[in-house]
Amino acid sequence: MMYGGSMIGMQWIIFIGVALISFLVQMNLQSKFKKYSQIPLGNGMTGRDVAVKMLNDNGIYDVRVIHVQGQLTDHYNPTDKTVNLSDGVYHSDSIMAAAVAAHECGHAVQHARAYAPLTMRSMLVPVVSYASKWLTWVLLGGILLLNSFPHLLLFGIILFACTTLFSFVTLPVEIDASRRALAWLDNAHITNRGNHQYAVSALRSAAYTYVVAALSSLATLIYYIMIFMGRRD
Repeated sequence: MMYGGSMIGMQWIIFIGVALISFLVQMNLQSKFKKYSQIPLGNGMTGRDVAVKMLNDNGIYDVRVIHVQGQLTDHYNPTDKTVNLSDGVYHSDSIMAAAVAAHECGHAVQHARAYAPLTMRSMLVPVVSYASKWLTWVLLGGILLLNSFPHLLLFGIILFACTTLFSFVTLPVEIDASRRALAWLDNAHITNRGNHQYAVSALRSAAYTYVVAALSSLATLIYYIMIFMGRRD
């Protein structure tokens, strides 16, 4: 009983710790976004201009740059080959807009170059989509029926493991996209010695969110595995 109580206590410590770190990372990203959105790039180029130039400089002419609503909703869609830039990026000439636009174009470059981790992540998308659809109900049912039908929770753990794998495969994809973006911003002289450090800081803060998400997913996976392993036979 003491061991079980200690295990539960440790699980709560892990979850509270991960939640706190996630909150702090998100707050830091929001703060960086607000701060660097007020610093002009210096050459008058908007996020759209930066995206178009980076694509063209990499010989990519079949990807469209479009505007989407919201904040921090920027993304690259490999299905229809579009770089989607949010309100605060598409029309803005800030250093933050340039960094985000270049990062999303980094994904387009990955796609064009058949970057292996991106290919793997794309292959996992339908699996994760299926897993996410049923995951909550399977895990709930698995916990409720743990002692009479333990295989249901085991199936839920397998589904959750797929989402955890997806989170970890996402890490090199995001880090590499930022690496490509920062190298291009510097080499193309979009940024300069005075503001390049801000682009580095902004994309590094964004990368931390993916690290925390992956670790949080792993911690949750371990939690369900511990429940399964601790069942009464």
